[in-house]
Amino acid sequence: MKLNDLHYTDGSRPSAKRVGRGPGSDLGKTAGRGHKGQHSRSGGYKKVGFEGGQMPLQRRIPKRGFHAPETHTFEVRLDSLNKLSGEVDLAALKQAGLVPRQARAAKVIASGELSSAVTLKGVRASAGARQAIESTGGSVAA
Repeated sequence: MKLNDLHYTDGSRPSAKRVGRGPGSDLGKTAGRGHKGQHSRSGGYKKVGFEGGQMPLQRRIPKRGFHAPETHTFEVRLDSLNKLSGEVDLAALKQAGLVPRQARAAKVIASGELSSAVTLKGVRASAGARQAIESTGGSVAA
């Protein structure tokens, strides 16, 4: 079977309306558009949401809320730093798979236990995480 052999089965698709083909077609004379008015004329249309000059709904309702911008800062648990040693920066976190590749910043949060000393560079840390890192002999550089 080829693409040019594909056809709809008979009766599965209704035939298109042929308007303006005389009184016997039920769509003759005005072609189903009725008499007079904006919709009877060529080019006649209304904007989406137009309510005939009445103040439209989307303008009557007060503006409310906001859309928070997408953040690219990701959290790293304290116990996941046990996979790394020495100096830890954003590139090392990406390499270890602790943050996604699109991450622009990371922050270590105090969750779990840290067993070895690490030095954070260019990675933020919460107050509890900073205290835990410094208690193991590590440091947090700004």
